[in-house]
Amino acid sequence: MKVILKEEVKGLGKKEDMVNVSDGYARNFLFPRGVAVEATKDNLNIMKTRKDAEKTKADRERAHAESYAEKISGINLVLKCKAGAHSQLFGSITGKDIADGLKSKFRLDVDKKKIALDEPIKTLGEHTVNIRLHQGVTAKLKVSVEAE
Repeated sequence: MKVILKEEVKGLGKKEDMVNVSDGYARNFLFPRGVAVEATKDNLNIMKTRKDAEKTKADRERAHAESYAEKISGINLVLKCKAGAHSQLFGSITGKDIADGLKSKFRLDVDKKKIALDEPIKTLGEHTVNIRLHQGVTAKLKVSVEAE
């Protein structure tokens, strides 16, 4: 019997996979637990429609992220911080500081978790920061750190 899985079943398949199982396994285990439905024409059409809707949504999100990346790439964010000798900062510039600067100066809302810093910025000068907006979409932001 062919069934469509509604969720992942260990040893059988992932969500929305169509698999062949024995009739008893389907009727006595999968159907009562609600983890699968029979692969009829109606259910196949529902699955196809759902996949198309998910693909359309993912494409729309990616296009939005790409346009957002273009906006961010053209920005030079200037942050001021107290500095000591040899261009060393008192403290450091973190992803939160960069996100706050983008929000206050350019009205761009970026989650601090999406800002990829290997380590906090601790020196004056110009630094390039990667911002991961979407899977496969990153923006390069120039951050200039100046002394107060």
